[in-house]
Amino acid sequence: RTSHPAHGETEAGISRRALLAAGLGLAAGGRAGAAPRAPVQEPVEQSMSATPSHYRGVLEISAEIRAGELSPVELTKAMLARVEALEPRLHAYYTVTRQRATAAAERAEREIGAGRWLGPLHGVPIGVKDLCFTAGIRTTGGSGVRRDFVPSYDATVVARLEAAGAVLLGKLATTEGAMAGYHPDFEVPRNPWGEALWPGVSSGGSGVATAAGLCFASLGTDTGGSIRYPSAMNGIVGLKPTWGRVSRHGVLDLAPSLDHVGPMTRRVADAAAVLRAIAGPDPGDPTALPDAVPDYLAELDRGAAGLRIGYDQRYATEGVAPPLASAIRTALDVLEKHGARIVEIALPAEALDQDALLAWQTLCAAEAAAVHHETYPSRAGEYGNWFRFWLGFGASTTGAQYAAAHRRRLETSGAIRNAMRDVDLLACPAVASEPFPYRLAGVFEAPDPSGDSSAGVPLEWFQRSSRFTIPWDYNGYPTLTLPCGATVEGLPLSLQLAGHPLTEGILLRAGHAYESATEWHRRQPPV
Repeated sequence: RTSHPAHGETEAGISRRALLAAGLGLAAGGRAGAAPRAPVQEPVEQSMSATPSHYRGVLEISAEIRAGELSPVELTKAMLARVEALEPRLHAYYTVTRQRATAAAERAEREIGAGRWLGPLHGVPIGVKDLCFTAGIRTTGGSGVRRDFVPSYDATVVARLEAAGAVLLGKLATTEGAMAGYHPDFEVPRNPWGEALWPGVSSGGSGVATAAGLCFASLGTDTGGSIRYPSAMNGIVGLKPTWGRVSRHGVLDLAPSLDHVGPMTRRVADAAAVLRAIAGPDPGDPTALPDAVPDYLAELDRGAAGLRIGYDQRYATEGVAPPLASAIRTALDVLEKHGARIVEIALPAEALDQDALLAWQTLCAAEAAAVHHETYPSRAGEYGNWFRFWLGFGASTTGAQYAAAHRRRLETSGAIRNAMRDVDLLACPAVASEPFPYRLAGVFEAPDPSGDSSAGVPLEWFQRSSRFTIPWDYNGYPTLTLPCGATVEGLPLSLQLAGHPLTEGILLRAGHAYESATEWHRRQPPV
């Protein structure tokens, strides 16, 4: 990859305001979006037969493959051609694994033809975030120090996807180290709903590729919002599982005690299928949970009837763009109509104040510095400006500061646990607004030397949005993000459902019930 000319590196001192933007935002963006507009009242319905193959769901495509109506080889060729055609615009992939994909598709076609169908991912082209090790194929983590790193083994999640018969198209773009900024040698992914719109980070490539029909499903990681931001900004489904539900073995760490690995898809049922394939205990990861993995697909048709869905009106509407708040309230009405019970609850304000959320930056940066101790500061010059500043902050954190931040994390997690004790899940935004424009010129770098420490950073937006992401990484609870509306300009709006540990099945049931009653998931970006 060649550097985008706008990504030149700058040196600057880091103010507390910039640090706040970094810690709460997990990314830099541009100016906040335009004044809120009313949401579209009804989605445009589109029949399944009218949907182009590359925008179909995993289970839809899988059924055709299994029935012999669709060739995995021809499908993979078509997807690779689409990637080649759109990559110059969207920059979703760092590496396209054409040979590996072709071989996997040919193998799948032989196996399925011989009656050895492995399940719903068999023969289906997917992508994985470029934090996931792939044997013999470079895994950069978006980092200058790893630009030529080629692992000798597959991450557990990659091995499990391929054991399920999935076809790996390639490695998807990520910010450097999965934090906020892109290294200047790597392209920035572009949102398919509008190339000047922020695509979310750090799993931006996964969000863009999945939304744009450049793969049928992908893997992302989430440390402070990195599955949910791209899912919301690109109008797709993102599932952040319970911490430890999915092995992190062979996945490059940002902050191990906060990192989650999960699926990003265009349908809730597809997320269920991917999670079923990748979840479960792993000898390679002692933090992976030992609990058996249920058949999430088998539970979907149980629907939302009887589920108690918590809703805190203040939490879900304060500082939230009115069209988004309205769309989420309408989504709850749909779920209530299908048998769910909406329960008013109150999340403690002190658990979600800025000091509680600022503790995240101390935890994340300190753990990142520990992860990168072999190359930082000894190879500091190879890092991009943004991540180098983040590692410097982490390296300067004291044990006492880390302990104080950890205490705030525990207090926040405990307060949320108590507030949710009488509900099965909580409904709230995943972000504070619809997708918004961002200034491409240097926007992901540390503050410029002019003294404007917030240059290009929508600090206020991130302060509003972080309360919907960080708490669920603090406590490791599972969340599901899914489309629930659109602005009058056609930009996606998203709902987040958060559950108790190991209740992914309940989240997926609720999400699938909502999806089955609406058409928002069938909307496609104009690419």
